[in-house]
Amino acid sequence: MANGTVKVDVIGHVAVMTVSRPEKLNALDLDMLKALGAAADEVEANTQVRAAILTGEGKGFSAGGDIRAWGGMRPEEFGHAWVRYGHRVFERLATLRVPLIAALNGHALGGGLELAGVADIRIAEEQIKIGLPETGLGMVPGWSGTQRLVKRFGPQVVRRMALGGEIFTAPEARSLGLVDIVTETGNALSSARSYAERIATRGPAALEVVKLMIAAASGEDNGSAVEALGSILVAKTGDLKEGVASFVEKRPATFKGEW
Repeated sequence: MANGTVKVDVIGHVAVMTVSRPEKLNALDLDMLKALGAAADEVEANTQVRAAILTGEGKGFSAGGDIRAWGGMRPEEFGHAWVRYGHRVFERLATLRVPLIAALNGHALGGGLELAGVADIRIAEEQIKIGLPETGLGMVPGWSGTQRLVKRFGPQVVRRMALGGEIFTAPEARSLGLVDIVTETGNALSSARSYAERIATRGPAALEVVKLMIAAASGEDNGSAVEALGSILVAKTGDLKEGVASFVEKRPATFKGEW
């Protein structure tokens, strides 16, 4: 399906979300943020999907936030309608129930790197560059560049990008843990498909639970991850079924502690 500026295609058990604004190197504006959120919801709702891929159309993965989209905003509008809304969308992608692979077919800079950072696995083509250039514009990373990226990649590499303005090549990014696999130019999506298909052969329930456990262990999502794990566990019990049945039938529940 097409979803505004983000295309969603499902083949077998793999969904591909493609950011589609190639004439702007897939720079993000509000419409694209909304479309990314809707795409995440679509993938989440499809019970056939066991792995997902996020990529960009054309020569770029994402050049980050479109300056024309936010440059003229009032400070309060910038903080709420742009930064906080983007946070919600990126968090939605980061907490997809299925593993997410970013296929970096082009540069991932600023908000583009923050977008790549929501994925569980990053596969980059050898020609791409990665960085956080925001301070050169007098601003700061606003979509978890100093939060999620620090948790996932470590504070020092983020310091080098955000404070020092360093831009890394794909091989350098791999050596620093920013990407997991480097592939030849033009091969990011096919490599991501192969990796996603490997994931899709594994137990879907186990994948979902392991993803939640890793999020809790890394401190990214302690509260909601623990509650999701507990809720899934309790939902499988005979006690929950009995509790719901007793409520519907307006009678006292008889719990047996059955798992």
